[in-house]
Amino acid sequence: MTTRTARATGAARGDLFSPTCPTRQLLDRIGTKWTSMAIKVLADAAPQEVRFAELRRRMPGVSQKMLSVTLHSLARDGLVTRRVEPTVPPRVHYRLTELGLSLEIPLAAVRAWAERHMAEIDRINAINDARPDSDGTGRGRSS
Repeated sequence: MTTRTARATGAARGDLFSPTCPTRQLLDRIGTKWTSMAIKVLADAAPQEVRFAELRRRMPGVSQKMLSVTLHSLARDGLVTRRVEPTVPPRVHYRLTELGLSLEIPLAAVRAWAERHMAEIDRINAINDARPDSDGTGRGRSS
């Protein structure tokens, strides 16, 4: 079944291996470190809202622009809701939707896997990087 056919029939699944499948684009959006961090912060606060400034404070290294882009994408996808208080300056609050909250479980599993295996991966990278004839892929260096 093609992605177009899946959409037309209302099927809920795509084909990850099809270059035109929207699943690839969704995975690109939800697979970033900033998305994972934002979902984590918002899930920890759920069902309460978190202000933009607090999100930024709890996500070390994220720029205001990157956080804004990430939250805009999450809101567009229906994973977070955004509420603006009409104050000067405006106070902007975010909260996970039920759909967004359901994303925390798989993202938490990926974060836990990364934390559990990072030392091993670092060790393997160091070994591979120390090999003069290797680019770390086992295929040798390309010229």
